[in-house]
Amino acid sequence: MDFPQWVVDRVVARQGCLHPYDRFDAARTAFVVVDLQNYYTQPGYLGECAPARATFPAVNRLADALRAAGGHVVWVQTSADGADDFWSHHHAHMLTPERSARRLRELASSHPGFQIAPGLHPAPGDARVTKRCYSALTPGSSPLDAVLRERGVTHVLVGGTVTNVCCESTARDAMMMDYATVMVHDALSAVTPQEHEHSLHNWMLFFGDVLGTQEIIARLQAAPVAAAA
Repeated sequence: MDFPQWVVDRVVARQGCLHPYDRFDAARTAFVVVDLQNYYTQPGYLGECAPARATFPAVNRLADALRAAGGHVVWVQTSADGADDFWSHHHAHMLTPERSARRLRELASSHPGFQIAPGLHPAPGDARVTKRCYSALTPGSSPLDAVLRERGVTHVLVGGTVTNVCCESTARDAMMMDYATVMVHDALSAVTPQEHEHSLHNWMLFFGDVLGTQEIIARLQAAPVAAAA
């Protein structure tokens, strides 16, 4: 991804280089895939972000590479179960009654909209996390922090949809909880290219790094293989 020169200049002035991470220790790195569910990616759903479907090959490629190197993949899914209660302001004031009812229905854990979208390849050993709010790391939203810390993760790669809402919200909280956090630009999507780009520019200016899947794969350092007894 090419950044405007004014973004490059400000990032370099702040941290001394454009990209701070020369390598990723796979054993301490997690690819957190946010909301690539039917509700957010498939035609006919209220939350459809059509560009998300084009990111599936990149998501699979990075997930496969990180697993092969001994890293971690976490699939985060939003559930609207009970959201009219625990997120009552959002549902009462930020959504029309019709949109609120449809979100509650199509994003219920029992609805097909909750499921990971076809074309993605979760592995049996991947972690699954259900969140309630935009950020998976805001207090009470999900057990993501505990899942990451249990695995010794220090570096978080964020993909999914949409870039400027749930993905950025989760990434910001990860950064402020002292995880080294990278937004993976070709594994992310927003409703418009402008929203995607503006989000990543702002992220780069203040919060963390932005890299593509191939750049990350090239930086992966595989976990050592335990010697046979």
